[in-house]
Amino acid sequence: MWLGGHEVNGGGAAEPVEGPRSGERLLISALERYGVRLRSAVVCLCGVLGVVAADGAEIVLAMSLLLPAVLACGVHLYALRRPLPLAPLWTLDAAVMVLTGLSQPVLGGDGADVVVEAVVSICVITFQHEWATRPVAGAALAASGVVACALGDILSSPGHSPELVPLVRVVLLAGLSRAAYLIVRARARAADRSAALRAAARREAEVAAARRATEREYLATLHDTASATLLMVSQGDARDWSWLPTRARQDLEALSAVPGFETGSVDLAALLRCVPGGPEGEGQAMVRLRTRIDGPLALPSGPGLAIFSGVREAVTNVARHAGVQEAELRAWAEGDGVVVELSDAGRGFDPQSVSARRRGISRSVIGRMHTVGGSATVTSHPGAGTRVQWRWHAQAGASQARGGAQAAGSMPHPPRVPAHTAVVRLIRGQLLHGAQLAALLIGLLSQFTLSLHQLTAHQGGYRPAWAQTAAFVCLAAVAAIAAAYLLRGRQIPPRVRWWSLGAVLAVSATCAFTLPAERLTGAADWGFGLVGWHALVLLGDLRVRAFAAFLGAHMGLYVTAILLSGTPTATETAVIGVAAISNCGLQLSVGVLLTHLLHGTAPAAGIAAAREEELRTRERIREDMQRAHKERYLALTATTVPLLVGLGHNVLSPHDEEVRLRCGVEAARMRRLFAESDAVSDPLLNELRACVEVAEHQGATVNLAVRGRQGEVPVEVRRELIDPVAVILGRTRSTARVTVVWTPRTVRVSVVSENGAGGHGTPQDAHAHDRATNAKVSVTRTTHGGSVWVETGWRRPAPSGS
Repeated sequence: MWLGGHEVNGGGAAEPVEGPRSGERLLISALERYGVRLRSAVVCLCGVLGVVAADGAEIVLAMSLLLPAVLACGVHLYALRRPLPLAPLWTLDAAVMVLTGLSQPVLGGDGADVVVEAVVSICVITFQHEWATRPVAGAALAASGVVACALGDILSSPGHSPELVPLVRVVLLAGLSRAAYLIVRARARAADRSAALRAAARREAEVAAARRATEREYLATLHDTASATLLMVSQGDARDWSWLPTRARQDLEALSAVPGFETGSVDLAALLRCVPGGPEGEGQAMVRLRTRIDGPLALPSGPGLAIFSGVREAVTNVARHAGVQEAELRAWAEGDGVVVELSDAGRGFDPQSVSARRRGISRSVIGRMHTVGGSATVTSHPGAGTRVQWRWHAQAGASQARGGAQAAGSMPHPPRVPAHTAVVRLIRGQLLHGAQLAALLIGLLSQFTLSLHQLTAHQGGYRPAWAQTAAFVCLAAVAAIAAAYLLRGRQIPPRVRWWSLGAVLAVSATCAFTLPAERLTGAADWGFGLVGWHALVLLGDLRVRAFAAFLGAHMGLYVTAILLSGTPTATETAVIGVAAISNCGLQLSVGVLLTHLLHGTAPAAGIAAAREEELRTRERIREDMQRAHKERYLALTATTVPLLVGLGHNVLSPHDEEVRLRCGVEAARMRRLFAESDAVSDPLLNELRACVEVAEHQGATVNLAVRGRQGEVPVEVRRELIDPVAVILGRTRSTARVTVVWTPRTVRVSVVSENGAGGHGTPQDAHAHDRATNAKVSVTRTTHGGSVWVETGWRRPAPSGS
């Protein structure tokens, strides 16, 4: 019986293969501490009452025999703070069990037997939790207590066999304690497994969100650096190229930097004062910036760098398109954030008329701010100038970034509060369910073994006997009702709870007033130590004060019945006190433990699980970002990086026609890559148009024709279909015709260019003409004079079963 509460304590042996997770780990610690403290309290109180119950001549002897048990408890309390070797601790516990059990013939008297049984019983119960991860050690200690009690009983009554009921009671308590421990541990492990599954799903979502955010930042950086540089080189040589080597080296540095690993904060005011006044040497006049910056403006690095990059791109747009040589840049603090504004009095434009494939504003300005949880707005009208405004606030930025767009300028922070509260609810529910099942198991087995034996053996002592029998049946019905709900994983409804609790209290009153006062809490009283477990099943989900109130009412009924029959002697009072401590006191301590587990251990386990999950998520995001960066940079090393290296170190000349053609090819490939993330109905046609626009920027005339009804094409296949066409369009300077032909089973993309075959190209370009890396995409190339015809094709796989 008592043990059931303890069980709730026990909850967590280490996993045999995988170490216990946060819930089970904290449960192990809480239950070990609780077991030691409970044993210490019961042993000390029972020892005091045992001394009170002893005869005057035996007080010193009783104290000397009970002192080792008290000292052993002190050693275990010390070991909670500073761990001691396990072997000496086990030896000490075994010695206390043997000494306490053999002390019966020395102490003598019924009061001494009650004290010895109470001390041995509480030790047997708590050992199953203190040694929970070493069940053999706990079972050996319980066996030593049983054997010692049997020998002590034999020595105290020579010629008589030992009483079996107390020994069976101790063995049953040990078994129930272990069984209840296993139930609660299983619930804790189930909670940890469920929490781990939920955490894994959240982690994958966070990693995917971080991957998308990093991809957006990568594309924005690629657009602002290599793509813009190579497109300018491809468009001709009638300009001053002195700025190109420095710009190419800066582009290489930007592309080789791993995004997402900037930490700390930056001074945005200092960054904005370093914004260049336009694209150096591009042919347009430099823009003179009038700055009105209220600084310093400390921001997290992610939002700060996003605003800085967006402002730099916006200034470049002023130099290219506004037709003015002056702009105003302002920045000021606003609440917990900042506002930055760039305005000019140039020719202006209609933002609604800007093509979706023009990505300077949508991706480099607006997209960057959305990623870090801020906002950017563009206000402009033809002939009325343009105003671009960036806003970022700490509270709004943090919530938006956690919502899925993690800051590309800093390591993403996984959400904690929702995950933490969900884990707490999960752990709390599982622990409560396990504790209620354990208390129910203890109550039922105790009722139909020990209590049933007591009821049948003492029928003649009840006044009347039928009332005690009816009370027994009523208590069994309450347990059956509770089991019907708990075994189906449901909570007991409030109405059922309170009616059942009233029935349990009625059973307590029946047991108290239909048995002679001198026999209360004794061998004939089957209900005194039993009703508390049934009440714990009903009140386990409430605060401990509700359970304490029930136990107070239960004890009050018994005290009333005892006092109505006269004042008990000191020895009788001590015996009743020992029974109250070993039964109701233990049950109350279990209720306290359960409240601590639900409102202390469960939140702590939720926080620990959230922290562990945050570390795992951060590590996964870090690994994913590093891997993705390596893959992206590797994809650029074959073509883009050699071009930038050559241009940055004056090995390649922008005056060389072949170099310009190669730059055009890479610019077309990058524009196709940018278009890949657009949400459009026909992705293949959208990506082709992006390549066509590059050719048109280079002065070519391109006709695009589509035949048939478009279908779904995987992104990997689209890349292989378009790349050979992009190579031709990037090298085209006069006219070209692109055709897309859809059939129910195939799609073909072809390009005819009058001068796309000019030049020798690079080995990588040649391979792109002749083959595709995807074996399912075919590539055909034909040249005639200065003209070239390239066709790529893909056949959809036949449906299974065709």
